[in-house]
Amino acid sequence: MIWDKYFPEYVYNASFLDENINQYYLQEERLSMMYKVYALLAIFISCLGLYGLVSFMVVQKTKEVGIRKVLGASVQSILYLFSKEFTILITIAFALAAPAAWYLMQHWLENFVYKISIGADVFVIAIVVSVLIAWVTVGYKAFRAAVANPIKSLRSE
Repeated sequence: MIWDKYFPEYVYNASFLDENINQYYLQEERLSMMYKVYALLAIFISCLGLYGLVSFMVVQKTKEVGIRKVLGASVQSILYLFSKEFTILITIAFALAAPAAWYLMQHWLENFVYKISIGADVFVIAIVVSVLIAWVTVGYKAFRAAVANPIKSLRSE
């Protein structure tokens, strides 16, 4: 072999270029998977907390919902009553978290050879998905409260 002829003291170690490049990004792939798992876990725990908070609010406002239904409130207006507060809180939380997330992501992305900038579309998608998840979580319990019989809630005093 030609390698042994010119470099007898070194062992020939053949490898493909794409395998070498993949080794550089192996840690990034592991971190990406870890971030995804922890993000899903955080979303699940936050949905449980949100569901518990909505359940507490429904119990607190049972009579109010019953009176509103007797006076002719629609299911939509009762859903709006419960989801309005959470939508405002999520929007405020996003407004506080988005600049910090943008700053941290910019510094992380600077470490790569091929640089990209993080655009506003990522943050728009994030707020839309966050609000939709909250609406689904809140909407289930609020819908059950909205379609409940108002007589039972008013009679329970």
